[in-house]
Amino acid sequence: MQETTPLTDQAALTAHRARAAKAPALFLHEAARDEVQDRLAMVKKSFTDVAVVSPFPDVWSCAFPDAGIIPDNDVLDLQEKSRDLVVHAMCLHWANDPVGQLIQCRRALRPDGLLLVLCLGGQTLHELRAALGQAEIETTGGLSPRIAPMGEIRDLGALLQRAGLALPVADNWPLTVTYDTPWHLMRDLRAMGETNALATRLRHPTRRAVLWRAAEIYAQSFAQPDNRIPATFEIVTLTGWAPDASQPQPLRPGSATARLADALGARETRLKD
Repeated sequence: MQETTPLTDQAALTAHRARAAKAPALFLHEAARDEVQDRLAMVKKSFTDVAVVSPFPDVWSCAFPDAGIIPDNDVLDLQEKSRDLVVHAMCLHWANDPVGQLIQCRRALRPDGLLLVLCLGGQTLHELRAALGQAEIETTGGLSPRIAPMGEIRDLGALLQRAGLALPVADNWPLTVTYDTPWHLMRDLRAMGETNALATRLRHPTRRAVLWRAAEIYAQSFAQPDNRIPATFEIVTLTGWAPDASQPQPLRPGSATARLADALGARETRLKD
């Protein structure tokens, strides 16, 4: 049986995160943390056994001082049915097995426990992707993997059902940040620990000509009237519950006791054969 190449070079990802921790720019994680707090405030349920999956524990420990903060390893340090809330925070896009991550979170939940996942979606850094791709093709005649692939909201929502979670919901919200130049964006990506850690990446430094051309294309294609350049981060939120008999259940097909046409006050007409 042929082994599949992992998505992420874990050694490189760990090194990037360690470098970022020295002078971090973690505003995405802070925005995700605030979003989690807002959503939990609307849930009519208290949570006492909380786990947060995050590579940056300091961001989350202040908001959830009693939570267990665990790293996003391939095998999560979660005991079965030990939690009533698990937050998987801004790291699913680096997972070699995202479905496996969600299954582990679901197994860690007690019945009617809540899983909240915040991750980067497919529109993230679309401006930088386009500029780097065009610049590399123009300069080298080829194209190499530079930014981690990130799922579209429909695909990410389907992962909840595959993981066996009930009442799945997926939604997204864009966060647009502006910078003086593309170089300032790239500096922030280093300070986030989000630079290229793909296992299939080129193992030599990017040619300076590619980077300069990408910066030119970025500014020419996306600059705003004030000459600042935007960077889009799409944050997808996935919500699912561990199955429990107390949750709303769908009715069996054919069990309805009222007609939709009567409820709508509409006239029902037969379709032609």
